[in-house]
Amino acid sequence: MEFSNVGFQQNRRAFPGFPARSEKTRAMVAPRGTARFDLKVGDILSVQPDGVGQSVVLLVFGDDGRLRPDLLGTKSNESGSFSELDCAPLAGWVTANGGWMDVWTGTRIGLDEQVALKSSGNCTVWACRPAGVQEHVSGPSAGVVELAIVPGEPSGMPPLPPVLGDIRDEFTVRRGTADAYVATPGEYIQIIDIEGQQCSDFMALRLEALDAGVERTVDSTATRSMVGGAYPGPGLFDKFFDSEMKPMLQVIQDTCGRHDTFGLACTARGYEERGFPGHLNCSDNISVALEPFGVARRTTWPAINFFWNTWVDQNTHRLMTEESHSRPGDYVILKALDRLVCVSTACPDDIDPINGWNPTDVHVRIYRPEAPIRRAVAFRPKEDAPMSVSTESAFHPATSKLTSQFAPARDLWVPVTFPSVGTVGEYWACRERATLQDMSSLAKYDIVGPDAEQLLQKTLTRDVSRLSVWRGTYALMCDDTGSVVDDGTLFRLAPDLFRWCCGSEECTRVLEGIARSEGLQVRVRGLGGALPNLALQGPNSRKILGKVTFTQPTVPSLEDLKWFGVTVARIGDLDGIPFMLSRSGYTGELGYELFCSRSDAPALWDAIMEAGEEFGIAPMGSSALEILRIEAGLAAAGAEFAPGVDAFEAGLGFAVDLRKGEFRGRAALERNSGDIRKTLKGLKFDCNDVPTKGAHVLLGERPVGVITSAARSPKFGSTIAMARLAVENAENGTRLDVGLMDGRMKRLAVTVCDTPMYDPKRERARA
Repeated sequence: MEFSNVGFQQNRRAFPGFPARSEKTRAMVAPRGTARFDLKVGDILSVQPDGVGQSVVLLVFGDDGRLRPDLLGTKSNESGSFSELDCAPLAGWVTANGGWMDVWTGTRIGLDEQVALKSSGNCTVWACRPAGVQEHVSGPSAGVVELAIVPGEPSGMPPLPPVLGDIRDEFTVRRGTADAYVATPGEYIQIIDIEGQQCSDFMALRLEALDAGVERTVDSTATRSMVGGAYPGPGLFDKFFDSEMKPMLQVIQDTCGRHDTFGLACTARGYEERGFPGHLNCSDNISVALEPFGVARRTTWPAINFFWNTWVDQNTHRLMTEESHSRPGDYVILKALDRLVCVSTACPDDIDPINGWNPTDVHVRIYRPEAPIRRAVAFRPKEDAPMSVSTESAFHPATSKLTSQFAPARDLWVPVTFPSVGTVGEYWACRERATLQDMSSLAKYDIVGPDAEQLLQKTLTRDVSRLSVWRGTYALMCDDTGSVVDDGTLFRLAPDLFRWCCGSEECTRVLEGIARSEGLQVRVRGLGGALPNLALQGPNSRKILGKVTFTQPTVPSLEDLKWFGVTVARIGDLDGIPFMLSRSGYTGELGYELFCSRSDAPALWDAIMEAGEEFGIAPMGSSALEILRIEAGLAAAGAEFAPGVDAFEAGLGFAVDLRKGEFRGRAALERNSGDIRKTLKGLKFDCNDVPTKGAHVLLGERPVGVITSAARSPKFGSTIAMARLAVENAENGTRLDVGLMDGRMKRLAVTVCDTPMYDPKRERARA
């Protein structure tokens, strides 16, 4: 008897008159009767019989609408027919909250004496007295059962994150302490920062080695060397290793993303030397916690320092620290790859910003391995926005058959490369034949209403009034200083209906804010994951679509689609998979984008791949796309445009129409257009070294620009880059240097050129 998360939550909102919580704190339940109780974290449900041989069945629902007997520390052990119950109140409650059921599944508790059950999370409990074999209305157990809520102590603590599986054990590590515990292969360890900004040191030792008298621990140096980074994250390089380079733990989920594997757990000496002798410290706490396992005491313990925000200063090369980025409820989930004894601390440091100067508790959950927990990282569209964790794209059933190499893009996992083709192979397939890529991480918004055009005129740099139905355009959204907030493609699907495809949720905040302030009749509707999309790119893309695309005579046909045209189509015939088709892309090649429903996504992928087989189609990932877009001179957020860089400096002046009426950022852009100090240019290198974003471009000893994007180009046989240069040094043919190794120790000779470097007139995309 389980009903879905989505159904429960949607229907709860759909029935505003339905009480959010019951006022009942005490009830007498007779045979065949029911009673509802709403418990908060820490509340105790007291169950008191008034006779012998009585029992009660408890149905425990979590806030997500699922059966959660674990919230009362029980397990489901019995099910039965609702004919045994006066079930109208329970059935009505379930129905009103979007669920359905025909049998009950709950926990039967025998009541020889009073029972007290403590809630570990917010839950709704239905206490039921079904008529069992030994429990008849005329028998000795026919009396009532009294149930009452004993309120827990108000803690003011934020709620813990939802349970993700079958919990074997959980406990709270109190501030300034450490707890040791055992994990077996396949079990998941969830370390939760309850209140936020709390460092939790972690260490694990192999039990098999301990039994042999050897302390084999997680080794931070070996781990950093193996993963090629300061900290492993879910994805390709996601493990912690011992000193023999054997994996011990796999990182499965991480909602914070800022941790440390450089430093030690805090030590007594560290506090003594700052004037705090006798201060609690994690190293001593770890030693005490591990003593029962025969682990020798240490003065200092190396550790994985979860939620500790550290970095190496690029100028002084010193280890720096600041307040943690973790928020209440942030967590890390590790999967044990061997029999381990682990220890977690709640760091007592109250004299540094490590814990925000306020040490708090840490909570640990250990999940059984039976229900695997998927890989995920946190996604927040804004720093203070609610967290969601990355999910698999709607195309994942198809792409996962071809690759296991995925990386997060906004809130989705998308393919990085396909090993059977490889990044360079994918690149050439796009340039010479055709490729298909999952681009579902693109954000999509519908702007609908009689004032839709007026709103877009006030927010975008293009003249939207000139955009016909079934046409699209590339446009920018700027702030008042002319800096680019985001770029995207705008399609007009009807006189009062536009679809904006972009990369950032900041766009919707701008649109909604202006609509409110201007009192416009318009609705901005985020499509979320409802419209996944593919990019079919390459010179053979039109031929592939020509095999399978069906359009009605009332909309543009495939042959009618010019650059940035859009239509609606189907696969095969009138009854085929429907999709929105636009002639657009991010590669500089002839290409199209296909937008469909989630349910049709895998079938659409398969249909295009099958149709493209004779034309040499290949799947493509994000690594090849990065090379292609740099060759094509296409801008990316955080690279070519960023806060403080106006549209002209970002090389996007072609998308600014100063002839139209007032729009956000117009005054600044109009002023800056006559006094451009920096401009975006291309650089061709004399070598294959690839500089990082932000590397200085030098004229002699003086910086005159910065690298915005760089890649090794298969087409040009050397490295190419886009760079923001001072206009005085931006003439084509100018010879400059790019500085590496502190900008001075290594110099790479470059020649300034125009962008795009590949197909300068964009003739291939327009073909």
